[in-house]
Amino acid sequence: MAKDFQAPRGFHDILGSDLKKFRRITSTIRELLKRYNYEEIITPVVEFAEVFERSIGEATDIVQKEMFVFTDRKGRRLALRPEGTAGVVRAYIQNRLYALRPYHKLFYEGPMFRYERPQAGRYRQFHQIGVEVFGVAEPHADAELLRLADDILKALGISATLEINSLGCKVCRPAYREALVEYLHVVANHLCDVCMDRKDRNPLRVLDCKVETCQEAVKEAPKMVDFLCDECRYHYARLKEYLSELGVSFRENYNLVRGLDYYTRTVFEAVSDELGVAVIAGGRYDYLVEEFGGPPTPALGFAVGVERLMLLVDEPPKDYELYFVIPFGDVHSYALKVADILRRKGKVVELSYRKGGLRKQLELANKLSADYAVIIGEDEMREGVVSLKDMRTGEQRKLKVEEI
Repeated sequence: MAKDFQAPRGFHDILGSDLKKFRRITSTIRELLKRYNYEEIITPVVEFAEVFERSIGEATDIVQKEMFVFTDRKGRRLALRPEGTAGVVRAYIQNRLYALRPYHKLFYEGPMFRYERPQAGRYRQFHQIGVEVFGVAEPHADAELLRLADDILKALGISATLEINSLGCKVCRPAYREALVEYLHVVANHLCDVCMDRKDRNPLRVLDCKVETCQEAVKEAPKMVDFLCDECRYHYARLKEYLSELGVSFRENYNLVRGLDYYTRTVFEAVSDELGVAVIAGGRYDYLVEEFGGPPTPALGFAVGVERLMLLVDEPPKDYELYFVIPFGDVHSYALKVADILRRKGKVVELSYRKGGLRKQLELANKLSADYAVIIGEDEMREGVVSLKDMRTGEQRKLKVEEI
């Protein structure tokens, strides 16, 4: 096939077994979100680039290297969304949701776009389901959010370790940042080139580097938990108490940060025990609504990477029986009627469009994993019946359609 007619690198089709896994993941999560009383919001795939630059942070890798940015006919800079939170915050303010009630629990589902090196479970177009809670500052909201993340993993049968940390707030983080920068200058000779660039403009990201020399260099780095103000220390302590009371297992990771600048206080990741990468990640962003021009509004949320979960779940078993209707001769009017009656009885029906003898038709039925072949010839049409063949046992008998 000519290169022009292939999907661009990092963009992929989802079909067959992968699509079944995709739908299993999204339907399972949607069912859980219904229990937690989240309501859906659909935001545009395209936003003004400034929406992401302001929220994610101009010094982040996403903004500097990974965003798909373009200009429209009037010269305005637009971007394909690299993550979901910024667009939901913009919609929350633009639609004045804060004026409707004290708090909102929203979720979204859809494609995100980042220009990064494609690899297993990571694409330039990928899909996320995310949740956002606006208007709640108390730590029990953080605990409930982490309980939901834990429920998602258990419902899908995924083994993962929940890691948590606190990044403090505007009051206590500046002192920590100063101490961290000072420490990083001392160990600068052991940092990779990327982290040498990060250590002054975005030092927290050095803690998250996966390069072995960098990981070794930051082992003795200052910990944010040692710099927390009284309010942040109380918030973090209560969160851990609530999680323990809920029976949610967690591990503290003092080097856990997020790649987005808007996070405050609680941050967390669910790290797959099999893949060693995060499959769910999020935290608090108490200042973001205000920075976007809205009223002071505490908020928190997380995002689930669907493609990564697809590497960890099995294809769901078929939960229905398939009836394969096979017409022979000039019986298509009757065959259409039989198929219609069966569908109205709640059956899943495939009407064969293939010409050929019974053997070829039954071979096709097997390829489609049909449970029953509904054979219709001129004799069946005259008698007002069908020949029903059980594809699993081979048993065949004539029945009226209503008797199926």
